[in-house]
Amino acid sequence: MAPLVSVGSLASYVTGLSCALQRKGHLVEVILPKYSNLDLDEVQGLQEIEAECYSYFNGQLHGNRIWTGVVYGIGVTLIQPLYYSSFFNRERVYGYSDDFERFTYFSRASLDYIVKSGKQPDVIHIHNWETAIIGPLFWDIIVKQGLEGTRVLLTCHDLNSQCLEHPEKLALCGLDPARLHRPDRLQDTTKAHLVNVLKGGVVYSNKVVIMSSIHSKGRVIHSLSHGLDHTLNIHKNKVVIAPCGFDNCTWDPSTDNFLPQQYSVKDMKGKAVCKAALQQHLGLSEHSSTILVGCIFSKVSDVDLENLRAVFRKARRIDVQFIIKGISKISSVNKLGLVHEPLKDKNVRFIDGHDEKQSHLIFAGSDIILCQSFHDPVLQVPLKALKYGAAPIAVNSNDDGFRNFVEHDYETTNFSRFISSTFGNMSITQALDEIRNNPSKWKRKIMDAMEMDFSWDAECCDIHASAYTAIKNL
Repeated sequence: MAPLVSVGSLASYVTGLSCALQRKGHLVEVILPKYSNLDLDEVQGLQEIEAECYSYFNGQLHGNRIWTGVVYGIGVTLIQPLYYSSFFNRERVYGYSDDFERFTYFSRASLDYIVKSGKQPDVIHIHNWETAIIGPLFWDIIVKQGLEGTRVLLTCHDLNSQCLEHPEKLALCGLDPARLHRPDRLQDTTKAHLVNVLKGGVVYSNKVVIMSSIHSKGRVIHSLSHGLDHTLNIHKNKVVIAPCGFDNCTWDPSTDNFLPQQYSVKDMKGKAVCKAALQQHLGLSEHSSTILVGCIFSKVSDVDLENLRAVFRKARRIDVQFIIKGISKISSVNKLGLVHEPLKDKNVRFIDGHDEKQSHLIFAGSDIILCQSFHDPVLQVPLKALKYGAAPIAVNSNDDGFRNFVEHDYETTNFSRFISSTFGNMSITQALDEIRNNPSKWKRKIMDAMEMDFSWDAECCDIHASAYTAIKNL
């Protein structure tokens, strides 16, 4: 949960969706392990609950310290194991050989805490394989302890990470391995001697939300499920697709205090001011007619490098300025240097490191933002670009590289349908040509994009709220 701890796309999703749900009248509480690397300064009113809280693990009851507080108006509960104190007293959130034990302990402790605190949630919302074990735990053990009206929803952010384990390990949290090591429950489809924890979450949840901004439900199930296609197909009636969102309180050009002049779709003068400020800041020639292309990357692959080189070679023939910003891994910055050296040019600037004000100015000052993917749950570059009146265009040297990337399936997201009909099938050369040769058409596309709402409060929140309502009434 950002800003307590940020790993991958899950942190911003939990915070963004939770805030959006509460703004629409739902009550949300987030339960987390008390990781040693939490930024507790972000928690308001942090206090330890004095009541004892025991949870079952490995044949015994173990004590836990329970902490509560508030983050961005969201109630937060932190569980700190006493006997197994080393489980979450580590440098990283996950990536250890005992991750199954760590998150199984937390999952059982969370359920035991809910029961003993007398809470009766309508929905327990779990995420990825790390808490997918809550599905079978809830229905095999916990539901009979006063939670008959509660339902379970699983969100999958990464179907590639599933956690395969030996069946006997299920007994650690009180589950019956013989009961669950079956093809219709947790038994892995390929490695039949193992159990698949994420599969168990799919089977035992009342609803499964798969986060995918651009792919249809059918494509996810049949082509992108990493061996879970059979299970997802059996349970397809409870599977829904939801897009990622972004924080439109922080990312909105009409209220953005990082910008030299704010602007909106009704008054675009400020965008020209931002463009001039960005050009001046980076020592680029200040001509409003010059097309400015921004790129903001976290990780840069060899394919990205080759595509960037190809884009630069094409664009050098006309008057185009490029700003390339690498914001995280040192290796990515070094790789960007490989692009920089052979392509030193008065119209190209490379920026290293994270600077929040600079990032906002790049979105505001750019006409085009090059994107590594239209599904970008971590940086949310395409969504921010649309909001700031910059066209998100795929980094791809092949003009037809992203054509028809979305299937004609009615179970796709609004974002998928919009991007497919506007910028999703457009190469950088096509975008540059349209800006120069058909400016009125281009302006209409940009204004339509700015009027769309792809924030957490919009489609993402609505899909989740509908899913909660549907399973609550089961």
